[in-house]
Amino acid sequence: MLNGVRRWFRRVTQRRSTRVTSEGTRFLFFTLAVSVAAINTGNNLFYLLLAMMLSVVMMSGIVAEFCLRRLEFHRHLPDLIYLNEPTTATLVVTNRKARMPSFSLRLWDMAGDQEIDRGLTVRQLMPGASQILPYPLVARKRGRLPLGGVRVGTSFPFGLFLKKAYYPLEGSVVVSPAIIPVEDRLLANVIALGQERSLQRRGHGSDLYNLRQYHSGDDSRNIHWLSTARTSKLMVRETEAEDQRRVTLILSTTAPESHDALFEAAVSMAASLAWDLTARGYQVRMAAGTTVSVFGQGEVHLMHLLETLALCERVAPESNGPCVPVETDDSLIGEAGVTIALLPWGRQVLSSWAVRPDVVIDETALRARAHAI
Repeated sequence: MLNGVRRWFRRVTQRRSTRVTSEGTRFLFFTLAVSVAAINTGNNLFYLLLAMMLSVVMMSGIVAEFCLRRLEFHRHLPDLIYLNEPTTATLVVTNRKARMPSFSLRLWDMAGDQEIDRGLTVRQLMPGASQILPYPLVARKRGRLPLGGVRVGTSFPFGLFLKKAYYPLEGSVVVSPAIIPVEDRLLANVIALGQERSLQRRGHGSDLYNLRQYHSGDDSRNIHWLSTARTSKLMVRETEAEDQRRVTLILSTTAPESHDALFEAAVSMAASLAWDLTARGYQVRMAAGTTVSVFGQGEVHLMHLLETLALCERVAPESNGPCVPVETDDSLIGEAGVTIALLPWGRQVLSSWAVRPDVVIDETALRARAHAI
């Protein structure tokens, strides 16, 4: 029963709370002094002054409560933010009251029971009006960053009390690993290996890849007139791409707790490689834990890879959980292109892999990179 009372009290105090300000403390002290003087002297003037001071206290609570009622909040965040890099979040507050404006509002973000002051204030919010409040947001840990509700407070009208109200506004945002420049030497090796393993595919080039029937929207300059005359059908010439650049990034998620910092360095390295290779026009595939992506290019695919890395978790070597290292999966064999393996814990895991990586970045290289940064 005592625990139930505590939960009820915590829930009530979370929704509404009132704190006396320093000015309010002095005002209450003077109110007490006037009440003592009125009782001792019986002077009607003291009673009149006491009634006025008590009415000020009551008005403070009533007006502050009306200022905090019927507010609506919306938080707008990017789909993906980056570790230790400031981004701009936006909080929109709307006054849903029909006639009563709100004054002197101060807003806090909530993280559990902790109030985070973003310096957000609203001096006046008329009925039906909205105000946009941007503020910087910096994430200190990759993964999914949960965001709680919003606590709004006001000391209007007399500054005697700070009354607060809580509005639930649950949400989350994915925090990508830190993006760090990759050494040119490593990318030069990847480019050289990719040129040796080019695959035939259609694309921009000069060599013939295929002949097919003309479809609406095809460029008329690609019509192959000899085949068209022979088959009496419009035939289009497809060219073979001059190069095929594919890279498969394999992140080993197996590492003991003592290698947690190296695992985070490996995740950051994988994200940096995906970023640089995508910028160079490579088709990139990611294998991390039990998650394997498809080959792809462009910003949308890159965001998907970074989200995969942001949510991947380290698996202890002695763990008996359902997580099976994806490196043993035969699906990575085939048109994998250049394979880059990131090993935050030893090379012994390579013995169980079905894929033999072309480039291996082990814990020694990760330590050296961490010291260089």
